Amino acid sequence: MLAENEQMPRKQRYTCHKIYELIEADGYTGGESTVRGYIAKKRGRKKKRKVYIPLEFDPGEDAQVDWGEAEVILDEERVTVQLFLMRLCYSRRLFVRAFPTQKQEAFFEGHVQAFHFFGGVPHRISYDNLKAAVQRVLTGRNRKEQESFIVFRSHYLFESNFCTPGQGHEKGRVEKGVGFSRRNFLVPIPKVASFEELNERLLAACLADDQRLVDRQTVTISEAWEMERPYLLPLPEKDFACCASKPVVLNGFSQVEFETNRYSVPTDQAYRNLVLKAYPFRIDILHLEEVIASHQRCYDRKQDILDPLHYLSLLEQRPGAFDYAKPIRRWREGWEPIYERLLAHLRAKWPDGRGVREFIRILKLHQEYPADLVTQAVTEALEHSCAHADGVRLCLNQLLEPEASVSAIDLANWPELVNVGDQIPDLHCYDRLLEGV
Repeated sequence: MLAENEQMPRKQRYTCHKIYELIEADGYTGGESTVRGYIAKKRGRKKKRKVYIPLEFDPGEDAQVDWGEAEVILDEERVTVQLFLMRLCYSRRLFVRAFPTQKQEAFFEGHVQAFHFFGGVPHRISYDNLKAAVQRVLTGRNRKEQESFIVFRSHYLFESNFCTPGQGHEKGRVEKGVGFSRRNFLVPIPKVASFEELNERLLAACLADDQRLVDRQTVTISEAWEMERPYLLPLPEKDFACCASKPVVLNGFSQVEFETNRYSVPTDQAYRNLVLKAYPFRIDILHLEEVIASHQRCYDRKQDILDPLHYLSLLEQRPGAFDYAKPIRRWREGWEPIYERLLAHLRAKWPDGRGVREFIRILKLHQEYPADLVTQAVTEALEHSCAHADGVRLCLNQLLEPEASVSAIDLANWPELVNVGDQIPDLHCYDRLLEGV
């Protein structure tokens, strides 16, 4: 592990305690001090310890916020993520959440998630002089805050406190929390498919850390937090909208641009002037107050983020563009082979363009129903030789509302009813219809 440390990020390496935990799990029965001594001898160096004045805080009064960095394997690629941390000073309860960037919307979102995790809002929060909160550092403790930050903290009614530049130890509890979370929550380097999965892991790690007994404390972090929670400010009825908002203009390809990337808008709602709201993980596009499009936010540059469903209405009018439409070509790369079978069948049946229109009508079902359900309906329609839009919708309705099976009635206690329905009908009654003819 010491050799492996040389290839790992400097702030995300195995500590003596972590090494002890891992080798103990593998069967080591010695003491932690022996491990520490061995590692110190291997390293062959001594560090002069920094010392600080011990502080004590009242419950619910203070919290500290900081950013850190860590490396993870995200979707098979090694990337650096930004860690938002907030720590309550009295109970020492820690909240950690990962973001792609440290933009202001991520800064606000981290606060909101932390407040929900803590069950309330601390009266005062301490920060470095980060740009998301501070517009300009003035003399002494005075700061000119960002207007959006003032609006944010006014929504939650907490006070802000900013450290002396270069004196991070003034918020030492969260400073230690950055290193602690990196070493204990993110070693070895986690492999995850998405930020959602990573944040679920971090949340679980924070909850597990609640059971820790901090040195020289008489209760666990969880027990201290239970004592602190009544002193926190209550959460407001509605969360603050943690987004950057700007007016945008639709281009000729039914797209709007944000940070060099272009996001699609439904062609049947192609209003010229729209509003874009950028959240940490998604982009919403609004007309008046209605959200007409949502996309996963892209942090690359000059990318086209296209939803193929946004272009189906226009393609239905112009089926000749189907094979060349960029959103559809991208969709075809990943959709189920059954759709190619369906398209070939419809084109062979109606080669004059109606087959493509019929296929587009089927694709539009994805706007209303889950993809796996539509795929199953398409499969059944082909099996039952009703592969057209009405047939697929019929199969879809049967999947959504299957006919209830009727069980046979037990007539053991009513033997006189056993033969009901099996009698030969008396057709003489129809002779009366001939009377008077």
